[in-house]
Amino acid sequence: MSARSERSGAASGWTGSVVLLIASSTGGVGQHVASLTRGLVSGGASVTVCGPAATEQQFGFTAGGARFVPIEIPANPTPADGRAVAALRRVLAGPVDLVHAHGLRAGLVAALARPRQPLVVTWHNAILVGGLRGRLSRWAERIVARRATVALGASADLVERVVALGATDARLAPVAAPELPTPRRGRTAVRAEFGVTPDQPLLLSVGRLHPQKRYDILVRAAARWRDLDPPPVVLIAGSGPSYLPLAADISTVRAPITLLGHRTDVADLLLGADLALVTSDWEARQLFAQEALHSGVPLVATAVGGIPELVGDAAVLVPPGDVDALDRAVRDLLADDGRRAELSRRALAQSRTWPTEAGTVAEVSGIYAELVPGGGRLPDTSSTHEHGRG
Repeated sequence: MSARSERSGAASGWTGSVVLLIASSTGGVGQHVASLTRGLVSGGASVTVCGPAATEQQFGFTAGGARFVPIEIPANPTPADGRAVAALRRVLAGPVDLVHAHGLRAGLVAALARPRQPLVVTWHNAILVGGLRGRLSRWAERIVARRATVALGASADLVERVVALGATDARLAPVAAPELPTPRRGRTAVRAEFGVTPDQPLLLSVGRLHPQKRYDILVRAAARWRDLDPPPVVLIAGSGPSYLPLAADISTVRAPITLLGHRTDVADLLLGADLALVTSDWEARQLFAQEALHSGVPLVATAVGGIPELVGDAAVLVPPGDVDALDRAVRDLLADDGRRAELSRRALAQSRTWPTEAGTVAEVSGIYAELVPGGGRLPDTSSTHEHGRG
């Protein structure tokens, strides 16, 4: 076990009982909840994770020592939210000290359940949609912000947003990226999988295939890179609702991009990569950006949300939605070995300034201790609650 792994397993120091609530997740939010679960349990806390059954299958909360209760909370509000609220109330009727919801959807279910326990809500994402769905989401934001005992934002702009919505206690709480495992293959073997020659650049992006990630911008820029000698190979690892339109775009413009689907070997892919790319319209503390810098891979990313404060001067930042800027940044870096080497050094140095998983667990545990000193469990009132609902 590495030193960083040992730190991530350090005791949290809070020994109460907490319910961690999560909605549908396939990426960073689920990994964060799994990391908190491991750290809190190792410190003596009793942890119950509530969320869709698929999140337990992907993130293994019970393997981290938690009890898991399936509560289906899809990505978008549905009439079934009433069942989720009722299911959460049944869990909270037991000896639970505190509720911590992750994301707006989980936060809304927790707020509507009106827990008698303190409610902590972590904001992981901003609302980027318009229309009716956007209006409903902003309505939900106001409810959650005003009912949360403590609102945590993963980036400074999220904290500002929550304050504007009326939160009485809003704080910055950066989310640490879980440590990547040691690569199982060497650089040559990784590149051979994709037919990359020794002098050919390999560019990598990892994330959910969703409009927010603006992979359409990457596709348009990559189509231009066919004129480079040799042309780069571009890989996108991830799954999501944009797969079919993205595949069609790649085919139409003949972009040198391969869609890999969901991968569990990101550490290997980064070992083989020459550049990492993030093209999103918005991010808080983007997971792949952290993984790239931890691995010392030069990063080109959009200057949005929490990315500038995350990467400092250790990445090349471009405006969102700007194909020309992305194109120029990549061409310039591929033509400058010295600049890439400097960015690699800066990336490793910047990553050492970020909170570790253990630091994140300790910060969250400190907030829990403020709200429930000593972690004394509330009494089981399940019979009273069931009678009241009848």
